[in-house]
Amino acid sequence: MSAIPVRQQNHRKNRARRIAIGAAVVVAVAGFNGPALYRFSSQQYHEYKINRPDYKAANGHWDFLDVPAEFRINSIHASLLHTGKVLLIAGSGNNQKNFDAGKFESVLWDPVDDSYKMIPTPKDMFCSGHTQLPDGNLLVAGGTKRYEKLKGDITKAGGLMVVHNEDPDKPITLPAGTVFTGKENNKTFVSKDPILVEKAKKIFDPDTGAFLRTEAGLGRIYVEARQSGTKYETGAEDNYRVHGMKGSDARNVYGIAQKLALDKKDFQGIKEAYEFDPVAEKYISVDPMNEARWYPTLTTLKDGKVLAMSGLDEIGQIVPGKDEIYDPKTRSWEYTGIIRKFPTYPAVFLLDSGKLFYSGSNAGYGPADVGRTPGVWDLETNKFDKIPGLSDSDKMETSATVMLPPAQDQKFMVIGGGGVGESEKSSEKSRLVDLKDPDPRFKDGPTLDKGTRYPSASLLPDDSVLVTGGSEDYRGRGGSNVLQARTYDPVSGTYTRVADPAVGRNYHSGSVLLPDGRVMIFGSDSLYADKANTKPGVFEQRIEIYTPPYLYRDSRPELTGGPKEIERGATGVFKTKDPAGIKTAKLMRPSAVTHVTDVEQRTIALDFEKTADGIEVTVPKNSALVPAGWYMLFVTDGKGTPSEAVWVDVQ
Repeated sequence: MSAIPVRQQNHRKNRARRIAIGAAVVVAVAGFNGPALYRFSSQQYHEYKINRPDYKAANGHWDFLDVPAEFRINSIHASLLHTGKVLLIAGSGNNQKNFDAGKFESVLWDPVDDSYKMIPTPKDMFCSGHTQLPDGNLLVAGGTKRYEKLKGDITKAGGLMVVHNEDPDKPITLPAGTVFTGKENNKTFVSKDPILVEKAKKIFDPDTGAFLRTEAGLGRIYVEARQSGTKYETGAEDNYRVHGMKGSDARNVYGIAQKLALDKKDFQGIKEAYEFDPVAEKYISVDPMNEARWYPTLTTLKDGKVLAMSGLDEIGQIVPGKDEIYDPKTRSWEYTGIIRKFPTYPAVFLLDSGKLFYSGSNAGYGPADVGRTPGVWDLETNKFDKIPGLSDSDKMETSATVMLPPAQDQKFMVIGGGGVGESEKSSEKSRLVDLKDPDPRFKDGPTLDKGTRYPSASLLPDDSVLVTGGSEDYRGRGGSNVLQARTYDPVSGTYTRVADPAVGRNYHSGSVLLPDGRVMIFGSDSLYADKANTKPGVFEQRIEIYTPPYLYRDSRPELTGGPKEIERGATGVFKTKDPAGIKTAKLMRPSAVTHVTDVEQRTIALDFEKTADGIEVTVPKNSALVPAGWYMLFVTDGKGTPSEAVWVDVQ
């Protein structure tokens, strides 16, 4: 009888050892009676169960990234770059000590070799907006000028001063420290920043050319009382003279302010904008926005330009609908000339018609009764067609919205959400809308197990959607984080529970699909660290990676070669070992996510022909369906198993 090879003997021994360990764990679980021992053994069994090959094949698996200590940051934003690397942006990371010290951070992570690199970060990009540009750069705009102050922390009365300039011949610059004194209340306030007030405009009759009136130039500035105390508060509107003005300037330049008090002061935004170059791996300064923005959304338009919306301005008030457009060719900004008000971080998506869809999802800040109704927006005419039927419409803050695959169907899903502000309310709803319907209307889809604020949602290359994380209460209060994950199948319209993550995720969290088909989830900023709400929370710096079930199959398709660039409407030939086994091909736009808001995500189904040793894919012509830029090209086999992505530049 021939001897059994050593490798086979070892294999049998290891298999027997695993079976024995598994049996011992089960016996231990059954036998322990004490609560502590039972908890310990339950945890052992859980670890054993979730690491079994059959469990992973059915549910996937979560792992922690082993991030070196020097690269652990409070990641607020994440974007996948066409180099395959992920840019994690903290800025000051919701840490005022970092802000006061000018410590602003970004880290570049390479999933291929698991390497990290600190990126010099010129401004506080905490709570900025970002989007992918046609040339592969990442546009980052806005951020933090000043941290909020809660009512109990404020000692000096302050607020908004609107400076008027009635001189039609020249603008006026007022330095920081400019003093304003009320004509009626005789109280004095000091500006915190410099301000440029444009010259007044002369208004003429369009028919006769006759002069009608002068319209004052306006500037907005935050002012504060010189001294502390409630006696320096004001309760009504007043006109304010500007100290140091003489002659005609003293008559033409003045301030008007409403109530200046010890109320809470919100975060304040910045105008600065940058492009991140993935090849040079550095930020490049571009022209600043016309409006300061904190919590803005940036949405790519069909011509490759970028629309910036909403945000808190330089005095902490929501930008009053002054949307503006960035031109990547000139690297400059221009007002749209129309007014459309949204809460901060509105979920606004580009449709295949070139119009925009606002789902109603947002991250907070803004009046409860302004700009919260979902609809389709024609940017050229400013016409806004409301879409009815949205359930839990009063619980849309901190909800997530995805354009379901394929993008050609123009179907969207809105997931979870909560009440306005620091509300305890949360929704378990998943709402669906088909914008190809001539009379679109929201309808309810499957529900989550719990009301969920801050759910993360990532499109997967098998055309399902991974929904994970979130919390039942505002910022995870009361230990309300939802340690669940599920996938949504757009064809069957159902959720399937998969492996649970190990870490709770709420405020300041997000997820990103990686080119190898895994998903990275990052961040979380709990208000409290305990269920009793007594211990301050600590920012979650650990990063988890979810490996979906499709990566535990015996094999996956391979895609190689092919052109690096494909024009819209053109074709590209790629090699694969088993062309007959390929069932789908698709382009997936890389994520740029923050506050569970990711309007970049989309999956575009591709027509393709099989060749002797590969496939020939055709890219749709529509620039509103396929905005210019870099995409991940995936193919899947009959089981839905995806290949690793091949990067393609579509122009």
